[in-house]
Amino acid sequence: MFKSVEDVIQQLGQQEYICDKQIATVVFLAQQLGKPVLVEGPAGVGKTELAKVVAKALGRNMIRLQCYEGLDEAKALYEWEYSKQLLYTQILKDKVSETIADATSLADAAERVGAEDSVFFSNRFIVPRPLMQAITAEKPVLLLIDEVDKSDPEFEAFLLEVLSDFQVTIPEIGTIQAKTQPLVFLTSNDAREMSDALKRRCLHLWIDYPSEALEVQILDRKVPNIDKRLAEDVVQLMNRIRELDLKKTPSISETLDWARALLALNADELEDQIVSDTLNVILKYEGDVQKAQNELAKLIQKKTAEQSAAKPQAAPPQAAAKKGILH
Repeated sequence: MFKSVEDVIQQLGQQEYICDKQIATVVFLAQQLGKPVLVEGPAGVGKTELAKVVAKALGRNMIRLQCYEGLDEAKALYEWEYSKQLLYTQILKDKVSETIADATSLADAAERVGAEDSVFFSNRFIVPRPLMQAITAEKPVLLLIDEVDKSDPEFEAFLLEVLSDFQVTIPEIGTIQAKTQPLVFLTSNDAREMSDALKRRCLHLWIDYPSEALEVQILDRKVPNIDKRLAEDVVQLMNRIRELDLKKTPSISETLDWARALLALNADELEDQIVSDTLNVILKYEGDVQKAQNELAKLIQKKTAEQSAAKPQAAPPQAAAKKGILH
């Protein structure tokens, strides 16, 4: 259990997750108030990862519900295991025959069979899905409802009851209340606006692209072998690329992928050619790659112009050292 906001920052840091005070405060209040957290922001900024590291820090199992268009209650809550019910029916066929053997009418036979509904509609025939697993867990868990913005508004409305009362009603069995209240995280990539009703039930957290200083810290933590100068150059160029009008803006996960790719290519600085050759690591659309290459060409032209204006002294006999794109 987190003891304070500072304790959240420390414990998440031990899980290799660097967060600022705003994120830590929301996580701490979610624990103290027992309220779900709606985490919004661009894809790849660490929303899902936040839920994972909070679960690890608290020593809780994480149950994940991945949302998608067409997701309904049955896939999220529970399903009846009809094949198992049918198997039991075949096995107990003789016993059913004995039960209705002396029935005086069809209605009487149906009444006797109906009285045994609890045999076939009980917990042994239910397949629990993530929501029910979280509610019926013996120990406190963390429930991650991932990319809730991809689900339909009807499913979002269904979530309201679950998140308000932490209970579900199964018509054939009755109401099942949570044995222990789960800590709930919902993530959204802002594909559609969440309803006011859902937002009222949650603490809101927006995670944006990190500052350059914070992103350098993340690189240093996640890619420990990277040179500090190279890390700073990668982050600086990434921020220039994010300012472009792109179809898919690269996020922290792409920064990490790019840094690892540069290390794999034994790069120690951002040379023009290696940047151009590896843009497909961080950009997923050809149009975005072309825009980034145009920006790269502008940087090269600017660097050349600055070097010419500086009127450097004559070069020594040995070959001049290569300079990165930003230097």
